[in-house]
Amino acid sequence: MVAEPYPSETVSDPYAGDAVFELHRGGKIEVTSSVQVNDADDLSKAYTPGVARVCTAIAEDPSLARKYTWKSNVVAVVTDGTAVLGLGDIGPVASLPVMEGKALLFKEFGGVDSVPIALDCTDVDDFVDTVARMAPSFGGINLEDISAPRCFEIERRLKERLDIPVFHDDQHGTAVVVLAALRNALRVTGKSIEDVRVVISGAGAAGVACARILLQAGVGDLAVVDSKGVLSEDRSDLTPVKLSLAQDTNTGGLSGRLVDALDGADVFLGVSGGTVPEDAIARMAPGAMIFALANPNPEVHPDIAHRYAAVVATGRSDFPNQINNVLAFPGIFRGAFDVNASRITEGMKLAAADALAGLIAADDLRADYIIPSPFDARVAPAVAAAVSTAAHRDGVSRA
Repeated sequence: MVAEPYPSETVSDPYAGDAVFELHRGGKIEVTSSVQVNDADDLSKAYTPGVARVCTAIAEDPSLARKYTWKSNVVAVVTDGTAVLGLGDIGPVASLPVMEGKALLFKEFGGVDSVPIALDCTDVDDFVDTVARMAPSFGGINLEDISAPRCFEIERRLKERLDIPVFHDDQHGTAVVVLAALRNALRVTGKSIEDVRVVISGAGAAGVACARILLQAGVGDLAVVDSKGVLSEDRSDLTPVKLSLAQDTNTGGLSGRLVDALDGADVFLGVSGGTVPEDAIARMAPGAMIFALANPNPEVHPDIAHRYAAVVATGRSDFPNQINNVLAFPGIFRGAFDVNASRITEGMKLAAADALAGLIAADDLRADYIIPSPFDARVAPAVAAAVSTAAHRDGVSRA
């Protein structure tokens, strides 16, 4: 019986000939065999009856699954489609091109296999239960494009429930690359991380994670701003996540809006979108650093940022100093898998950031080159090695 075509296949394809759509035609990833089955003997080993021996051995010793299945090198890339790129809540089906892209990047940049999984559920309990129930098939879970504040609880509960790495890339991948870039921006400007004042615009997934890793790295004066102003303990409208962050930041007692917080600031980190007025940027400290990461439109256009800042970074590939998560997550999972880590610790993330920053030699460092290119072949191995070492140090290695 011949399958009926999808309705879209019965009419002219309006996207035919478009280079982007043609690249996506049929999807961007596939499953291929890692062994050959050429005769009956091969078949009997790869499948029945030989496979039963392997199943029995794993039933007696589940740790053997890491050695005799793909589990030790495969990540589930899981989303519910509620916060996809800059598109927002577009649903699970529409999120698939991004999830496929993530799987492609895992393989191309880290040698890690992954499976895109788009779940048709937004309830936190349902999401956590679903992921936990399918976790035996995977060596790690990469959470992707899940809206805040739900993403924080989902990650926390899965980390508590599972004994494999759980990593929300929108949070921690961004934070690792931001810290690496900031370390090198500080080297360019001659400032120290303990002395700079940082203002973060955005208290969603990326903003919270960036704030946390910068505090751990030694930033002493940091303020986070959401759509209603600076996070502070005297605000009565904060979620538990924001209230916790308010308690650990804003030591200067700032109040007001973003433009007020930027007065005299050394670093602006934008992870929220919108546009920052030029006169607010002009009030930043001399030798300022501007990381405007909203895509496709940075909070501060680089042409304006360069009028006032010593170092400028964006999330775009067509400007220097792109803050790109692909610099982090493939190497982080590669390093975690190499030592069979039970989880990804704060120390592993800090180590990844330090390894990234260290790839830029002193003689090569300049204002328009503070972070390596995603195509620098040194990136994933350096990050993986640093993460593996940190996993041993933090006591989460099982290899």
